[in-house]
Amino acid sequence: MAQLYYRYSTMNAGKSTEVIKVAHNYEERGKNVLVLTSGLDDRYELGTVTSRIGITHPAVCVFEDTNILELFCQENEKQKIDCILVDECQFLKKHHVQELAEIVDSFDVPVLAYGLKNDFKNELFEGSYYFLVYADKIEEIKTICWCGRKATMVARVADGRIVKTGEQIVIGGNDMYVSLCRKHYNDGRLGETNS
Repeated sequence: MAQLYYRYSTMNAGKSTEVIKVAHNYEERGKNVLVLTSGLDDRYELGTVTSRIGITHPAVCVFEDTNILELFCQENEKQKIDCILVDECQFLKKHHVQELAEIVDSFDVPVLAYGLKNDFKNELFEGSYYFLVYADKIEEIKTICWCGRKATMVARVADGRIVKTGEQIVIGGNDMYVSLCRKHYNDGRLGETNS
């Protein structure tokens, strides 16, 4: 029986690498995957899941008005879809998460969604909130803070300092965001020399 999986972490935990790895495992066995990613994330080539370690996989961009259920049905008519993988799932809207849940329930196709849980202000993204509500399985992918503790926070950084105000969604990578443990997020330390 298929399930809706929500796998979350902070930045630099290998979520995109995991999406690409799972896609490869399915494809290597002759299975068809539908790989989705947010159309908001334009750091790399649109329509591509790109890992910081340099590997990529083609993907279909999801925009606010995309109906994932319709998209799935169109693709499933062309070739049977065995699994749906979603990168940057925090950027999805409530209706997207509901559509993915409908695919799991009505078509018995597993959906594995990867993304951030909380933003730089420690508030849930809309997609993250609804994955927490609808997912059958919720799993944390762990990464560490500079101090070695588990990183649970994503800090937005400007001019060497943590920023805790601004728009929720500002696309960026290592130049703008860093994963920290709660202690160092709260005290603003970005490293041993930063105090």
